[in-house]
Amino acid sequence: MHHHRALCERAVSPLEIAAGLEAHGLTDRTAARYRHRDVFALAEELYARTPAGPAEPPPPVAPAPHPDAGARAGWTLLALLPGAACLATAGVLRLTEGALGGGARAAVTLTGALLACLALRLCLRRGPLRAPEGAGRAGLYACWLLSFAVYGEELIAQVISGGPDGPWQPSPAPLLGLAAAIAPAAWCAHLFTVRARRRLEGSRALEEFGAGVRPLLLGAVALFLCALLPLLHLAGLGLGGTGTPVAAAALGVLFFLARLLAAHGLPGPGTVALAAACAVEAAAPALVLAARLPGLDPLARPVHALVEAGGTGAVPALACGAASLGLLVHASAALSRASAHTRT
Repeated sequence: MHHHRALCERAVSPLEIAAGLEAHGLTDRTAARYRHRDVFALAEELYARTPAGPAEPPPPVAPAPHPDAGARAGWTLLALLPGAACLATAGVLRLTEGALGGGARAAVTLTGALLACLALRLCLRRGPLRAPEGAGRAGLYACWLLSFAVYGEELIAQVISGGPDGPWQPSPAPLLGLAAAIAPAAWCAHLFTVRARRRLEGSRALEEFGAGVRPLLLGAVALFLCALLPLLHLAGLGLGGTGTPVAAAALGVLFFLARLLAAHGLPGPGTVALAAACAVEAAAPALVLAARLPGLDPLARPVHALVEAGGTGAVPALACGAASLGLLVHASAALSRASAHTRT
């Protein structure tokens, strides 16, 4: 009680103390040493024994008040800017097709990419997608994954056919769809955060809170996927994409989960998942190229089998899909802890 006095004095409910104890690494086994059945029972006694704090206590460890309509409108507008920049760039390139030379079109593309990156940076600094502790090297891995989404399938096709032997034809449709999906991602993250904090306020035990948060997480991911797939389909129709955007959808879910964890103070697992997806995508063409050396033919067999079964898009789909699934399993455990939803 003396060690956690500051936490106990500013808490307004036993569950806040339980969340703080959990964040400090206390488990039910530790609570048993103090003759309590679990952490929540220990928190109840601490809450009852600790006298009230001073008249003007520091801010409590409690969910922050919900943002008002003006704040929501602000970060919603920022979340729309990356998609708007990509859409405007694609529109200019489509309208000026045949009228501008290669250099001018490259300048328009570069300008649009810079504007989209600037808009994305602004959008990730505010709202529900803001990561208070930063995202580490996740930005570098995200750049690789986005580049592979645009050029990867053509690269794999040329490598398998004996190349690379020419310029890679880009597929910008996934980039446009993912940029447009930032606004739905922000709203899905906002809904999950608000519902989880309401669940935290109304729960009477940590197990009850965890059991209620897991369906909220799955619902947020499903809702984001339902918004992402139509946007990817529309982007493919507008830019001449073909097939079902399975790889782009898996990449979008991977980005969403990684940013959601980072927004709750857990950037490490998302960075690892992004790095794993990058490693798989880089390994596919590397194995095919290495198989050209004498005696190393078996190295390329997994890649050839995967491409024959699902096309060149099966490589990024497998890489991002497996990383998304693993990250979802981790997030269902990490975000079901009360300490992930409290703010000091």
